[in-house]
Amino acid sequence: MTTPDTQRPRAGSDILRTALRRNLGAMVWGTVLMGLYQAGETAFPIALGLIVEHTMQDRSLGSLGLSIAALAVIITTVSLSWRFGMRVLQKANTTEAHRWRVRVAACGLQPVARDVDLKSGEVLTIATEDADQTADIIEVVPLLISSLVAVAVAAVALGLADLRLGLLVIVGTVAIMSILSVLSRRIGSSTQEQQARVARAGAKVADLITGLRPLHGFGGNHAAFRSYRKVSTEAKLQAITVAKVNGAYAGTALALNAVLAGAVTLTAGWLAFDGQINIGELVMAVGLAQFIMEPLRLFSEMPKYVMIARASAARMALVLTAPPVTTPGPERPAAGGDLELDCVRYGTLRDLKFQVPAGEFVAIAAYQPRAAADLASVLAVNVPPEAYEGAVRVSGQELADLSIEAVRAHLLVNPYDGEIFAGTLRTNIDPSGTSRSVPEAVEASMLTDVVALHRDGLDYGVRDRGANLSGGQRQRLSLARALAADTDVLVLHDPTTAVDAVTEQLVARNVAKLRRGRTTVVITSSPALLDAADRVLVLDDGVITAEDTHRNLLSTDADYCRAVAR
Repeated sequence: MTTPDTQRPRAGSDILRTALRRNLGAMVWGTVLMGLYQAGETAFPIALGLIVEHTMQDRSLGSLGLSIAALAVIITTVSLSWRFGMRVLQKANTTEAHRWRVRVAACGLQPVARDVDLKSGEVLTIATEDADQTADIIEVVPLLISSLVAVAVAAVALGLADLRLGLLVIVGTVAIMSILSVLSRRIGSSTQEQQARVARAGAKVADLITGLRPLHGFGGNHAAFRSYRKVSTEAKLQAITVAKVNGAYAGTALALNAVLAGAVTLTAGWLAFDGQINIGELVMAVGLAQFIMEPLRLFSEMPKYVMIARASAARMALVLTAPPVTTPGPERPAAGGDLELDCVRYGTLRDLKFQVPAGEFVAIAAYQPRAAADLASVLAVNVPPEAYEGAVRVSGQELADLSIEAVRAHLLVNPYDGEIFAGTLRTNIDPSGTSRSVPEAVEASMLTDVVALHRDGLDYGVRDRGANLSGGQRQRLSLARALAADTDVLVLHDPTTAVDAVTEQLVARNVAKLRRGRTTVVITSSPALLDAADRVLVLDDGVITAEDTHRNLLSTDADYCRAVAR
């Protein structure tokens, strides 16, 4: 079931408020500890000034020892408060980023449930970079407050020495923040545009990788590469723009902070020369003028990070607040289950009608690959029921009345290009670690030779997308995963196109044996799988044109014989 609309964040600002609200405790502790750290840092030049003013004048070893002990306490406080303060904040930051990644990924994994005009590559960027940058607000706010504490402590200490020094720090800080707040708005808008263009470039790369082989087939790879180069160049130019704005911001902040520090130092020197402050206060003022540049730098950078977090949160809101394309029903299909398509019209399918009783093994020979892909998409609920005419029923209940989660737990459609994930053979076959039929699935898919080939067996490491496996091994691994799921209804789309004829014969026989008594549909042109099925449905021009066993069709249907004979 999808999350009710009332529980979803409505905009980027709501996402930021949600992140701040549920991490309030960690932020309070982090603010206290980081404020203590900044106060300790500020206390160091103040203590040096007091030591120069009093200890050096008295020239007492006891006073000197007490001063050294006081400095040790300050240094210890600074070290521990920084260590534990950043630990608290970074843990909260990492946890919050994980929460948003999971939410965005959940939306991306259910494309039928949301009307999002974003490609998978863009959703991936939002689930990674934007989620991380949004969660940075948890660190930004405490660091902003702690930097303000440091500036306030420095202003008070300098004000006690001479009111003009304190006022100079306060007025200078306000002026710096006013100037930088204007630049930070430009950074926010530029960063948001850059993130969008980078995401589009990433989506284009994903499309190219997926379609590289067919692109080479009809010579369209050069046009596709030119298209990617254009998108990538746009992203590069926008990145350069953002870098220029960031550089201008950083340079302006550094220059303004240096001007303020220099002004405090020169003013203190003039006051000391005029006899209005003593040597200890001069040492304190010079020390604070140098120290204050660090909290001022942090203080001046925070608006930039706030704008970046707002831009990222706004992009996440595009996914999280997208209206549902369809509202799934609350029902669950009955156990066992038959599969029925009743006059379905979608894409190349025209009034497609057939029924597979519970427990039958049926093969569908699709003469047009596009029709096979459209049928697989409809059965996999990658197409909302409102997008096609007719009805698809599982165990007598229409898909529109069932929740997507329930359908996918009951009806598994294994695509011909099933993804292989980084991990091991075992985690790819049984991702949840709950399947009881992994050995049977491995044997039925003829993956036994791959397991036996490696010393680690099922624990053999697999690279992302199965880069260290052959095409046939990847296909058999995907088939083993589908068989290990042991669902009531299993639909396989071209499961043996990358294996040799002998292996294909064994796989067909093993799948029929393993799935005996459970509903199985194979969309294929493989003679071995067609022969293993209880009956074959011929899908031609979007409709079922013939129905019989494979051998009877071979002897009676010339078109069928030409289509499937190898």
